[in-house]
Amino acid sequence: MIDDVKRTFLPTAALTTIYSFLSLFCLIATLTLVASYKLYRALATPLRGVQGPWFARFSRLWLLREVYHGTFMRTNVKLHEKYGPIVRIAPNEYSIDDPVAVQTIYGSKGRFTKSTWYDASGFPGQPNGFNDRNIERHAAGRRKISSAYSMTNLVQLEPFINDCTVILRARLDEFARNAALIDIPRWTQYYAFDVIGEMTLGERFGFLDSGKDVHGIIQTLESTLFYAARIGIYSFIHPILFWLNMMLNMKGMGFLINFIQDIVTTRMDKPLPDGKDENAPADFITKFHRIRQENPQKIGKDDIMASAIANISAGSDTTSISLTSVIFHLCKFPDVLTRLRNELEDAVRKGIISDPIMFKQAQKLPYLQAVIKEALRIHPATGLILGRVVPEGGATIAGRFFPEGTTVGINAWVAGRNKSVYGNDVEAFRPERWLEDAEAVKRREAYFMTFGSGSRTCLGKNISLLEMSKVIPTLVLDYDFEPEHPERPCKTENVWFVKQVDFRCRIRRRLVKE
Repeated sequence: MIDDVKRTFLPTAALTTIYSFLSLFCLIATLTLVASYKLYRALATPLRGVQGPWFARFSRLWLLREVYHGTFMRTNVKLHEKYGPIVRIAPNEYSIDDPVAVQTIYGSKGRFTKSTWYDASGFPGQPNGFNDRNIERHAAGRRKISSAYSMTNLVQLEPFINDCTVILRARLDEFARNAALIDIPRWTQYYAFDVIGEMTLGERFGFLDSGKDVHGIIQTLESTLFYAARIGIYSFIHPILFWLNMMLNMKGMGFLINFIQDIVTTRMDKPLPDGKDENAPADFITKFHRIRQENPQKIGKDDIMASAIANISAGSDTTSISLTSVIFHLCKFPDVLTRLRNELEDAVRKGIISDPIMFKQAQKLPYLQAVIKEALRIHPATGLILGRVVPEGGATIAGRFFPEGTTVGINAWVAGRNKSVYGNDVEAFRPERWLEDAEAVKRREAYFMTFGSGSRTCLGKNISLLEMSKVIPTLVLDYDFEPEHPERPCKTENVWFVKQVDFRCRIRRRLVKE
């Protein structure tokens, strides 16, 4: 009976039409509400006068496009050249270029927390040392392990670096004999990965020995960075995508973290060597285990694991990118290479540096240190803003008041090209800028953002500086690098880390002048 009534008064075609109309109406209403809200937010904000890409005022899709294509850092620089010290890059998110703002945004007194972009760099709901937005919890965790990253402690690990440098030399000699073209970014990463393996676990991964991506770690790390940089822009979908990747057994972030955990767990289960030679280098895990044996309350297994994961997952990219930057710019600027080589050869003749060079010896070579710092300035390893959320009460930055909840940040690529700080020749590779007037150098160092700033400064900063100070003299004294395409600019891909691509060189052996 009911069916007869439906057929009589509401035919199927009519129902379909009504349902379609209602669905369309709901869709249009939803889109209208969303558009109205975005328009209201854009016009109501006290920061509506801040300039930037037009579409970035209403949607994060502009930022996603730039980050997806790996072009954000250069676009970011151009936007500041056009609009000044404050640039809108997304609704309620702003890029800052102001040396005075560093302490406000990144200083411990500011209470600015990391932005939601960082959430996509870890297991959902499990904060780590990189993405933890809780200031007190992060500070407590960092205190437990930070002493191991001091330069005083790290120089005790120089023998580990020396071991890897011996193998690197052997591989470079082999390439020189064969006049082979080699992928510089790949081999600097092999070197950096093996060094961090020795420092953390007491043994190399075997990248240099095999000349291959061992266990596919590099490929997995690259896909993880690609994911985190892009999904972080819409971080609310990270939990869904993360667990979907895990269920599909894809080689992404979960695979990488689990792989590293297995390696570290195996190493942690090994008994410590008998005795304690104070002069013998102790890798991170050995050092932390000894601390734990003396006082289990001082550091836990989770802290040791977190340190090891951070070292292995992030400890190669920064150093390999920076080493590649040095090699690339020395090839592009032969006068800089000549001056650096003269400084090193003079030090060899005077007997003030050994082979291998010691870190304390490298510290006394001013032009070497200037070359390293200039390579880090002109090509910082990270290429997105270091986003922070304005705390309760708001804050005044670069002359504008930012309400609480606004995301602000400084990009190291932008900071390193601030002409009022570094001079008008910011695109030139000129190490001499670090040897000029002491006050000018002091201002430059205060706005040197390559390793971040404040309490969240990269924990591995000293590892990178230690490696570079030791291996660059070997490369400069013993080898010539001939780029396959010397006229080409440096091609890059920005996946949070700005990695050089398609940079190949022929290696030639040389002798130190007597």
